[in-house]
Amino acid sequence: MSDEAAIRQVIETWMAATRKGDLSTVLTLMTDDVLFMVPGQEPFGKDGFTASFKTIANAQVEATSEIVELKILGDWAFLRNHLDLKIASPDGGHAHRAGYTLTLLRKEADGQWRLARDANLLAPVG
Repeated sequence: MSDEAAIRQVIETWMAATRKGDLSTVLTLMTDDVLFMVPGQEPFGKDGFTASFKTIANAQVEATSEIVELKILGDWAFLRNHLDLKIASPDGGHAHRAGYTLTLLRKEADGQWRLARDANLLAPVG
């Protein structure tokens, strides 16, 4: 599989696991030193991601992803991705966010591409 195809598969797997609420699969797609950057918060790693993910564990998630740009530079790659995320919680709450992410991926010693840094610029829709 080409590096580009492997990276696209990481994103597809991430999106499918998110829709299913499969945190353990999503965690395997990250480097150990992953950092997420979102507006209004200090950068956070796997622990912060896990805590955030668990808040939507019982929600119905619809998510789409469109990779707009993908560049591979040796063992690093970046992608610009447009996401559309809808979350319906069991208590009747709804959230709809959309926008772009800028993501850095790193090819690790085992040959697998994993997400290393992510700047998430999703904003509320409507």
